[in-house]
Amino acid sequence: MPKYEEIANILRERIQDRTYLPDQLLPNQTDLVEEFNASRTTIKKAINILTMEGLVFSQRGAGTKVLNHPFLDRNMSFLSDYRGLTHDFENSGHKLVSEALAFEVEFPDEKIQERLMLAPSQPVYKIIRLRRLDNKPFILEHTYMPVDLVPGLTEYHIEHSIYQHVKQELGLKFAGAYRTISADRSSEFDQKHLECSENDPVLEIKQIVYLKDGRPVEYSRSRNRFDVRSYSYLDIQA
Repeated sequence: MPKYEEIANILRERIQDRTYLPDQLLPNQTDLVEEFNASRTTIKKAINILTMEGLVFSQRGAGTKVLNHPFLDRNMSFLSDYRGLTHDFENSGHKLVSEALAFEVEFPDEKIQERLMLAPSQPVYKIIRLRRLDNKPFILEHTYMPVDLVPGLTEYHIEHSIYQHVKQELGLKFAGAYRTISADRSSEFDQKHLECSENDPVLEIKQIVYLKDGRPVEYSRSRNRFDVRSYSYLDIQA
């Protein structure tokens, strides 16, 4: 793990356990450089992660303030983050379990070809996972990934962390993600696995994740129970 991520994890834990209180300033960068024996650039990268997660706000000349989010009353993800659900709930005190409902290799239809920039003859993994949080249905994920970009994917990775395999074992570097958010009626498949009623809406997140070379490595649709999942976006004006 890069040092800036280690530092970000420590600072995040301090915010979560209220070592750093809402509206309080973090120690200045000079103090953090000394505490963590790191460069100023490394500290800035760590703070940038927390900024993307909506935990802090930095302003030149005014320091870095811990943000107060009194409206966060359910499990929250940040739209600017794409490190995976396993990472989101690591060390959170919650138990996240992934159940593989489908894991197979197939040739992509026209829609998947377009999303992943593939030829009809290039196979993809088709993955459907039910993510359970504290033994309750949480998210239903429909994911497609090119086989040539993600070799060696197994059911073990499906039931644990796909992104750990992609980023740590294969060494692939993400450049960014494009996401769309919409509300939808629950399907029979949603109702069965998310244990929701036919009148319950679901929040659907569609995303395409890109590698540094510009190739899409993932197209997914995440079907979220409306009453347990929400997303936030922090808009910082320059």
